[in-house]
Amino acid sequence: MAKQFTPKIVTANDLFEGDVIYLTGEGGWSRDHRDALPLNSQDEADELLGVAQKQAARAVGPYLADVALDEHGKPHPAHFREAFRSRGPSNYFHGKQAV
Repeated sequence: MAKQFTPKIVTANDLFEGDVIYLTGEGGWSRDHRDALPLNSQDEADELLGVAQKQAARAVGPYLADVALDEHGKPHPAHFREAFRSRGPSNYFHGKQAV
């Protein structure tokens, strides 16, 4: 039996600032996890990952991350690693962690 597809988003790191970024529905990048475009099929996920990989001048190391969708269809990290990445660096109190 085939494994059921888990919704995914495309994430990477900003080439110049190092921040975690997420591919949006408009084809741009956001630092807010909730702005990411949820992908609901493997074909869609593969296609958008390919789009991200062609943006090497902006994004480093794009990959697909599993997400859970809330009642409004907004993505939220499904794994601890992605939740940790979404909060920013942990070495000192700044940026997204200051909020």
